[in-house]
Amino acid sequence: MKRLLLALALLVPGAARAEFPDRPITIVLPYAPGSASDSYGRALGEHFTRTMGQPVVVTNRDGGSGVVGMRFVAQSTPDGYTLGLTPVTPVVVQPHMVRNLGIGPDSFQPVCGTNENVLGVLVREESPIRNLADLVAEGRRRPLTYGSPGPNSLPQLAVFRVQRATGVEFTHVPFRGDPPHLNELMAGRLDFSAAVVASASGLIDGNKLRLIAVFSARRHPDYPNVPTAREQGIDAQQLSQVGIYAPAGTPEPVMARLEEACRTGVEDETFRRVAATRKVPVNYMSRADFTAMVRSEYEAYGRILRELGVQPE
Repeated sequence: MKRLLLALALLVPGAARAEFPDRPITIVLPYAPGSASDSYGRALGEHFTRTMGQPVVVTNRDGGSGVVGMRFVAQSTPDGYTLGLTPVTPVVVQPHMVRNLGIGPDSFQPVCGTNENVLGVLVREESPIRNLADLVAEGRRRPLTYGSPGPNSLPQLAVFRVQRATGVEFTHVPFRGDPPHLNELMAGRLDFSAAVVASASGLIDGNKLRLIAVFSARRHPDYPNVPTAREQGIDAQQLSQVGIYAPAGTPEPVMARLEEACRTGVEDETFRRVAATRKVPVNYMSRADFTAMVRSEYEAYGRILRELGVQPE
């Protein structure tokens, strides 16, 4: 009888996994509300709800340039019910920049890549600064202050690359997410901002802010007249792939189910419509490809940051 009970007990976890999901799933957005990730993250959550048959709650846990929310994900039970949707920053960049961060690539199992957060430099529409050459020249003439979505964020690192390439120094003011520093820029309390282009698209299209450069490998499809930093003669490329992560140790059957939901979610018309509306280029990556990219980027940033002279704090 004891053997029978033991056998039944061993079967229960497998049955529970086979029924995944049997309760609500949470997708953590580790940045402040109001950013582009809010829009496409919630569209993806709605698709998960439809395809997986359980409610999917999308919630913001901001702070530390994505670290607060992603640490919460990493420390959650690895059962597929708590996921994170984030750019690579807290996973592959922050561990090189902050001592004893508590998270890194080994803390997660990447599910899939969803899109690229194209990064750029913005000024007020009435600013005389028209390109990076103007920005550098003005920075040599007088002190310039800029905002970013957080300390050690990829937009800040992109500006750091500009500084290293040109020898000019700018004063950095970190905020919690893009909306606050973009508001400060419009109010005239900052000289320029480094941000996710999608977060500023409404202000660009409304002729309140001007995009003067992007840090991607190619021009933004919605702003084809704005050259990349490299096209402007400054080696400051800074990519920002976004994707979904599960905690390390999540069972393979659960990961397979999540990957399929993510793949169909990125292909979903609603997600693509929201991404297009928010000026977010869709860039799907399979679990295998995304996992390889995360590992490669982590190693690459270790080398890059050492070359740039960045020391962990």
